[in-house]
Amino acid sequence: MKIRIAERFGFLVSDTGRLYGRVFDQRARQRLGLSLAQCRLLGVLAAHEGEKPLSQAELADLLDLTPMGVATLCDRMQAAGWLRRVPSTTDRRVNEIELLEPAVEALKAAMALGDELQKQAQQGLSPEEDVQLRALLGKVHGNLVGLLSK
Repeated sequence: MKIRIAERFGFLVSDTGRLYGRVFDQRARQRLGLSLAQCRLLGVLAAHEGEKPLSQAELADLLDLTPMGVATLCDRMQAAGWLRRVPSTTDRRVNEIELLEPAVEALKAAMALGDELQKQAQQGLSPEEDVQLRALLGKVHGNLVGLLSK
């Protein structure tokens, strides 16, 4: 019996995400000088702008990376002038991460790159199919988030 693994939901979603991330990473490195991981870090920080700044440990959790991996990313990005570490006022062992102005411009460029890739990836889908795809993936995402909290 030959298994049609490419038709299984988990494989299809995972492999699609892998390929999308790989193309985005390749283009972001070429055009922006940033990796996918760096763009994700900028995106998470920007999404929390105006709230309590995130610590490196919180970033690691949100990005599903190791604390050491986030520390290395932050080292490189701080040296390049994208962000800064600020000692926490409540815990001297913790650094909170803040975006600097060049990072905001880089994030805008990364989002434009993502929009371009999305159009290419969804080539052949009608606007209605795009809305439906997002709605269905949103439901699946919500179901999986619910499973994590159980």
